[in-house]
Amino acid sequence: MVLNRVTYRRRLSYNTKSNKVLLTKTPGGKLVYHYATKKTQATKCGDCKRPLRGVPAVRPTKLAGLSKRVKGVSRAYGGSKCSGCVRSRIIRAFLIEEQKIVARVLKAAQSKK
Repeated sequence: MVLNRVTYRRRLSYNTKSNKVLLTKTPGGKLVYHYATKKTQATKCGDCKRPLRGVPAVRPTKLAGLSKRVKGVSRAYGGSKCSGCVRSRIIRAFLIEEQKIVARVLKAAQSKK
């Protein structure tokens, strides 16, 4: 009669999100629990919420250990906003400035009349 009762290897004895396990058989034939790491979420753009390319999807503790070069993209808002959103921000700012200049020119033309 084989007893296949398996116990947790760590102190946390509840089936929580941080305590997920995989049942594994060792070469010696014993059944043991292997602890599974949590799935990672890719860093998302702050505006459109799409995953950012060029930024690794790793757990926060591992992200803290990575160098600055790896965590972002060498661009304005790199590692925070996607390229499309940055482009639209730049265009929006340019058009607003153009609109201000046109308003100033029209006001100057009105005052000359």
